[in-house]
Amino acid sequence: MKIVSDKSNLQILHEDNHLIVVNKRVGDIVQGDKTGDKPLSEVVKEYIKDKYNKPGEVFLGVVHRLDRPTTGIVVFARTSKALTRMNELFSNRETQKTYWCIVKNKPLKSEDKLVHYLKRNEKNNSSKAHLKEVPDSKLASLDYKIIRELNNYFALEINLHTGRHHQIRAQLSAIGSPIKGDLKYGFDRSNPDGGIHLHARKLVFTHPVSKENIEIVAAVPNDVIWNAI
Repeated sequence: MKIVSDKSNLQILHEDNHLIVVNKRVGDIVQGDKTGDKPLSEVVKEYIKDKYNKPGEVFLGVVHRLDRPTTGIVVFARTSKALTRMNELFSNRETQKTYWCIVKNKPLKSEDKLVHYLKRNEKNNSSKAHLKEVPDSKLASLDYKIIRELNNYFALEINLHTGRHHQIRAQLSAIGSPIKGDLKYGFDRSNPDGGIHLHARKLVFTHPVSKENIEIVAAVPNDVIWNAI
């Protein structure tokens, strides 16, 4: 059964006066969109308002996003100063982002660097990976390595060098290893919960105010395949 995040069951990974970091579940949407579903940003605001008895509107800034079917680390800023500085860290690539994912088709190499040019298609909300630059494309690169071989699947650890739209999904699909459950990028069937096996596992950054080194790790969802890792 799919659990939707609310203020009583939020998976808080880090919380201080300037930041709050959440382990996002499948189906949680980070920011409001045309679906009208309550976004995670609103859920976190409700949590803060309740916990600290805050009157009036709660400030919360969305630092970055994760696709709706993915899980893992999402950072929100509780102050405008933290939001500005975190946005700079992300845009200047001064964060280390590590993802885990599950694929069925084994990549040709046990570890490799993938470099593509991604072109976004706004109409169907997807990105296509090209080996050479094409008009309106953006350079995308990542490193992957196989960290576990299961009976029918392979677990990969991915380190992102760029942050493009659907980057991991599109690049792995381009090498013939689409992520489990990802129908949009060529996997043959969906997961029961409608999610995909892509998880934002670890984030390392310098705290925007205290300047201490922050390392956050998010537990994987509780399912048979993730548990095997």
